[in-house]
Amino acid sequence: MAFNHTEPNDLHTISLALKTSKSSNINNCSNFVSKFILLGFSYTWEIQMLLFSIFSGTYILTLFGNLCIICAVSWDHRLQTSMYILLASFSFLEIWFITSTVPSMLANFLSETSTISFSGCFLQFYFFFSLGTTETLFLSAMAFDRYIAICRPLHYPTIMTLQRCIRMGASCWVCGFLYFLLPIYLISQLPFCCSNKIDHFLCDPGPLIKLSCVPAPATEITCVIFNCVLIFSTFLFITSSYTLVIRAVLRVPSAEGRQKAFSTCGSHLAVVSLFYGSIMVVYVSPTAGNPSGIQKYVTLSYSIITPLFNPLIYSLRNKEMKEALRKLFRIVTFSQIYRRNV
Repeated sequence: MAFNHTEPNDLHTISLALKTSKSSNINNCSNFVSKFILLGFSYTWEIQMLLFSIFSGTYILTLFGNLCIICAVSWDHRLQTSMYILLASFSFLEIWFITSTVPSMLANFLSETSTISFSGCFLQFYFFFSLGTTETLFLSAMAFDRYIAICRPLHYPTIMTLQRCIRMGASCWVCGFLYFLLPIYLISQLPFCCSNKIDHFLCDPGPLIKLSCVPAPATEITCVIFNCVLIFSTFLFITSSYTLVIRAVLRVPSAEGRQKAFSTCGSHLAVVSLFYGSIMVVYVSPTAGNPSGIQKYVTLSYSIITPLFNPLIYSLRNKEMKEALRKLFRIVTFSQIYRRNV
């Protein structure tokens, strides 16, 4: 019986050749991937047209509701306080947050192949996460504003001045757009294989990391750390603020006052619960990073549904805001009638 003996030098040569070949394939695939395909929702054409109509209506209503809040705060001088300025800034943020995903998703419903360029994908990724981060910071700022207003009402005018309110809002925007720069940069530097299909309706870190040719545990851990620090720190701050608010409300002697305060705080906490519950399922839970499962659909709740509900919950349950909106609609109606008669 004869045995084929291989010299150690030959084994080293073969191993080096395999590594070189693998590296060459990775480089070729990385150069080949210049665009991604967003699989979105795999339904029939009729159902996709139904979803197109639903999301179009939701998008229009969201823009209308948040624009009404911005106009009401701008035109009514009684609403020139920190609470309503933060609310108007939050409404402006919600317009851009939903705009970062819905228009491209609507365009994908109408196209046979939903493609997005490499740079366009990471640009959407950056704006979506930056605006989402800014939203968590604004929710924290608004919770702090409510805490000062209810728990320290005598100090509220001196603590929440107009200048401090503007600085808080500007800090939320700046920190929100700087926070996720490192994770986005790390993911953009990964070598992507020939497979360019993203099982999602937007560019999300989980599906993008899965397309990488090589394992990227450091990048995944970095993303998890950034997500957990942001989500849990702001969530604990918000819940702590509202816990102190509820304790203060319980000391209010008037039953009507307690009911009004609980109604307002309860509606605010409903928004916070929906938003944070959704992002925790997607980015913190053990099943996070599995876009083929429930994550793709849960993303809809915080990226589309919460921007629609926020103006309703934060404004229409507020007496001063409702009066300002009625005044705004009367002005618009009167101006239209005047133009017709001229």
